[in-house]
Amino acid sequence: WVRRVRRRAALDGSLTVFVGVDGRVAGAVLLEDPVRADAPRTVRVLRAAGVRRVVLLTGDRWDTARAVGRVVGVDEVVAEQDPAGKLEVIRAEAGEGSTVMVGDGINDAPALAAADVGVALAARGATASSEAADVVLTTDRVDALAEAITIARRSRRIALQAVVVGMGLSVVAMGLAAVGLLRPAVGAVVQEGIDVLAIAVALRAVVAPRSPRRLTPADAEAAVRLWDEHDAVLPVVEEVRAVADALEEPDGPDAVADLAGARTLLGRLETELLPHELHDEAVLVPMLTRALGGHDATAALSRTHAEIEQEVVRLRHLLDGLPDAEATADDVVELRRVLYGLYAVLRLHDALERESAAALVPHGATP
Repeated sequence: WVRRVRRRAALDGSLTVFVGVDGRVAGAVLLEDPVRADAPRTVRVLRAAGVRRVVLLTGDRWDTARAVGRVVGVDEVVAEQDPAGKLEVIRAEAGEGSTVMVGDGINDAPALAAADVGVALAARGATASSEAADVVLTTDRVDALAEAITIARRSRRIALQAVVVGMGLSVVAMGLAAVGLLRPAVGAVVQEGIDVLAIAVALRAVVAPRSPRRLTPADAEAAVRLWDEHDAVLPVVEEVRAVADALEEPDGPDAVADLAGARTLLGRLETELLPHELHDEAVLVPMLTRALGGHDATAALSRTHAEIEQEVVRLRHLLDGLPDAEATADDVVELRRVLYGLYAVLRLHDALERESAAALVPHGATP
């Protein structure tokens, strides 16, 4: 079982901590730092906002960092870096243009201070990183950075519009006054009107732009309830892999496999997981479709719902055709294949669901 734990940790990029009792190994704890659900969308929004290059700079191992980089969609991964190494990378990137560093740990503080703009995540971050940063995000969401950049660029654009309108109209008024077409008293009133117009244009910056990517209050409440249900079925998802790992092939020609764990799992899948997925399809998918503006944005979610149901049906057919007294080594291999396939689809579906809802469900509702 130790070899199995090590293999699982290597595949997942997890850290393994073995627990001993009286000098003997009694168990293992796998520590995993999951990718933030909003990270892939944040990278896409940053690129849309004009950020040309995104680098993942971390002290984690290369294999883990590369896996995260592929999921998030960065241009380059620089792993196994200490604070001095991160500082050197920031200085090297500064030669290519303006740099923005985002971090939340003590090790990020030097790099945050060296970047043109340092952004600290203060909700779970260290005090040192917040003190070294130029911008502190008080919410525990990376996509707040993309929103901050979008707000800043919109405010700058509106400010330039106000300046152009105010100065342009003032120049026109002065020209008219210079050729005698505008009397001084009238010119003073006109200038006041120009000032009011310029201020009105600038005040547009404090009005939030209309965005279709928002849930209605009723939908937001329903989404929170759905996420609570989502949390409740996550143990069932992990049980799929645990049962597959625990399946053992019969030792001898007359030996049979123990399928009790798989049959118990099938009961939980049919009574707990499938009802939740069907509820998601009936409630969450239409909700996201309305918020995201079309069925294309939720097509992948609907497809994974169908795949999950199909895999559970396939598992039911397989177990119905395998009496416990007749299960052979080949049957165990086939059962493992179905279980691992179901687990992969469930993990993919979970990632899609989290990413789709991360920007829409109220802060703190998504797991």
